[in-house]
Amino acid sequence: MRIAVNTRLFLKGKLEGIGWFAHETLSRLVSKHPEHQFIFFFDRPFHKDFIFAPNVTPVVLKPQARHPALYYIWTEWAIPYALKKYKADIYFSPDGLGTLRSKVPSCITIHDLAYKHYPQFMDKLHKWHYGHYLPRFARHAKRIIAVSEYTKQDIVTQFDVPADKIDVVYNGAHKEYKPLPFVEREAVKEQYTDGKEFFLFTGALHPRKNVINLLKAFVQFKRRQRSPIKLV
Repeated sequence: MRIAVNTRLFLKGKLEGIGWFAHETLSRLVSKHPEHQFIFFFDRPFHKDFIFAPNVTPVVLKPQARHPALYYIWTEWAIPYALKKYKADIYFSPDGLGTLRSKVPSCITIHDLAYKHYPQFMDKLHKWHYGHYLPRFARHAKRIIAVSEYTKQDIVTQFDVPADKIDVVYNGAHKEYKPLPFVEREAVKEQYTDGKEFFLFTGALHPRKNVINLLKAFVQFKRRQRSPIKLV
């Protein structure tokens, strides 16, 4: 099978939430299924570290999809052309950007509908693009992956998509997230907090990530517990 994949978020040294999701998912899929050929669609020159195995064929499609107007050109012109050229059997998009101009079966991952629930944190052009295209991508896709039951129900309610078309696949944890031996744990504490215990926040510094309430809760915790614990 020839599986085409949207890998536009594979940016060396700049992987964020969905980029890491795509990296962790695809690195495993590629290595575990050498019988399939994977065609990675990049929107700029790629780093060799993202070519996980010999069964990956990298393809650069222009233009760089970093603006709603360019999203349209990339998803509705560059992607359909490449799917036909490389004779893809299926198209997988881990960031939700599908395509409407191809008959190749597609599977898209939708992580949330933040543009609907937090419109104040998104500019008008991006909000319009997601509002116009994401429901259409969802209805056009053969299958949809939702990362939580909440997101699945949100898609069903907001986009009028049948529930049986959506599979809930929860995010996993990287192998690095594991209990450390005592000596290593103490070394980490010394490095970051002068030996004190700490809470670790790993989200982006963005208003919709609830950072303000996190800080308020931490202040209350410190006052009530009189604890030396820190927030990193």
